[in-house]
Amino acid sequence: MADWLMFVGTYTRGGGSKGIYVFRMDGESGAMTQVHVEEGISNPSFLAVHPSQKYLYAVNEVAESSGVPGGALTAYAIDASSGKLERINQQSTGGAGPCHVAIDATGKYAVVANYSGGSVCMLPISEDGSLKPSSHFVQHYGGTKVNPRRQEKAHAHSANLSPDNRFAIINDLGLDQLRVYEMDLGAGKLIFKESSSVKTVPGAGPRHFDFHPNGRFAYVINELGCTVAAYRYNAATAAMTMTNALSTLPKGYKGENTTADIHVSPNGRFVYGSNRGHNTLAIFRINQSDGSIEFVGDQSTGGKTPRNFAIHPDGKYLYAANQDSDSIIQFEVNQSTGELMPVGREIRCPMPVCLKLMPLG
Repeated sequence: MADWLMFVGTYTRGGGSKGIYVFRMDGESGAMTQVHVEEGISNPSFLAVHPSQKYLYAVNEVAESSGVPGGALTAYAIDASSGKLERINQQSTGGAGPCHVAIDATGKYAVVANYSGGSVCMLPISEDGSLKPSSHFVQHYGGTKVNPRRQEKAHAHSANLSPDNRFAIINDLGLDQLRVYEMDLGAGKLIFKESSSVKTVPGAGPRHFDFHPNGRFAYVINELGCTVAAYRYNAATAAMTMTNALSTLPKGYKGENTTADIHVSPNGRFVYGSNRGHNTLAIFRINQSDGSIEFVGDQSTGGKTPRNFAIHPDGKYLYAANQDSDSIIQFEVNQSTGELMPVGREIRCPMPVCLKLMPLG
């Protein structure tokens, strides 16, 4: 099996991390070896690989960049043979604290969610991978205030693009909304579709999102409510109808917890969500007829504050990033039961936040 590259986004605040870490993954065993560290970038917390696999994009999760209010998005060229990155350029995202980026399937636009700024922007991408200034900026307003500290205003938390590349679904934690935008790739604009947008349970705080491989179901992890919600998805309109929602925590747990990331297994049978506080991955079985979920159990991530995690496309391995214990833990996935089994392999990496895989060869 071919080898892979894993790009790791981190927080550089406090000096613990130097930037973006790059590992080469053995295609058979899943073992990883560090091959590069890209320094000189501030808080590259979330990453996205271009569809051509020639370029990498990293948000700069900061309040201002180069003396300009708002965060930024930085573009890099990828040297696949060595794993090294070469900085191309950087553009403002127009809002503070960009925390999530997605690249559309044509490779012509980046869509960025600004958490602190409560906004979304669309940045054109040139053929050489460089970023142009934002072609469209959308400010979200309001805040449900169910959680006064976290929902005092809008907080766009993730940008999620539909399988057919027509829609951008923005999870806004502060508004308790899944806001749907139609992407006009000709004009580089986001057109709000209020009729397709969804209001979550008040106080849920929607964070990350993933589609089922069949394109008919979608799953949201709610950071504040510590739940995973299953939705039926209408591909024609991007409208969503919730089927059920379940807690990510076992019964009786009384400690503090917030959730972070969510991914559906490649075979479409399970969905996983990360618990920060309980320090586990919650495992749910997916009903293949209606997309509803059933809680299976959970697995310790072997560290503190699991953020993003990545499942290998063949479904064999899962990697969990433990931000506060500077580790990435590899698990073998039982594709029949959904269970996760630690393989006894720990990858050291300071403050890992985001994991992105790219095949070689």
